[in-house]
Amino acid sequence: MTEPRSVAPIVSSQAVLAPLTDAAIFLVATVRPGGEQAVRDLLEDMSALQRTVGFRLPAAQLSCVTGIGSDLWDRLFAGPRPAELHRFRAWKGPKHTAPSTPGDLLFHIRGGQLDVCFELASKIGERLRGAGDIVDETHGFKYFDERDLLGFVDGTENPSGAKAMHAVVIAEEDEAFTGGTYVMVQKYIHDLDAWNALKVEDQEAAIGRHKADNVEIPDEDKAPNSHVLLNTVEDSDGNELKILRDNMPFGSVKEGEFGTYYIAYASTPDVPELMLRRMFLGEPYGTYDRILDFSTAMTGSLFFAPTADFLDDLPDAPAAS
Repeated sequence: MTEPRSVAPIVSSQAVLAPLTDAAIFLVATVRPGGEQAVRDLLEDMSALQRTVGFRLPAAQLSCVTGIGSDLWDRLFAGPRPAELHRFRAWKGPKHTAPSTPGDLLFHIRGGQLDVCFELASKIGERLRGAGDIVDETHGFKYFDERDLLGFVDGTENPSGAKAMHAVVIAEEDEAFTGGTYVMVQKYIHDLDAWNALKVEDQEAAIGRHKADNVEIPDEDKAPNSHVLLNTVEDSDGNELKILRDNMPFGSVKEGEFGTYYIAYASTPDVPELMLRRMFLGEPYGTYDRILDFSTAMTGSLFFAPTADFLDDLPDAPAAS
């Protein structure tokens, strides 16, 4: 059996374990050469910005998780870095590819209303002006009973309580960054015309769940390339490994663009990376996730979300070269 990890209190952690909300904005930005000090100033002001905007509508429960990419980390900070922080690993399978795309900063903004999310996003954009560039802005929304635009409930297997903390929060394995977490994002675009042309039974086989009631299909009846089967991973002792997904649907009727913004929090990037390897390459190789025939990954980035205390009092900047 896997030995239980002792997890430190998360009083200083960012709001990674916050519940799903009705609205979200995802901002991914790159930082220009010379923009490092402006970004450091922004990071140290993030908690104040959240309070300033959130105070105007407390019921919306505004929160923001800020993540920092591997390339930017050493430009901002002297000293240690998170042990497993690296660039997003691209996966090229027999038919589909998960690309790795630029991303120095992630702002995962959540709230009960889109207006407060937009206000905070605007403040962040103002502070980045001249220092960085927002390379992706996605507005997510709750779709009925937590469904994605494919019509299935999303996030069913999210852990809760102590199990969520164990899956998400770094503990003694990287003491310098206890209370932090890794966060992976991908933007998927759906071919809804092709998907909706399938019979419901074929959609259910691709997902591994029944569409109407969300009940999981028994393992012995699941297709070997079903999404649920390929995303169920275990350690060497047979214990299921979990991540926390905060996926949100997004779309534009005018552009005919509809998709899912995938965001996963985990105490190690190994777990979501194993899931992606199985999805895009197959297990065994070639049995790639059937959902990829209808959902194309457009972006892929990995970040580290340090504690709120870390952001409030940043370590020293690297010495000028």
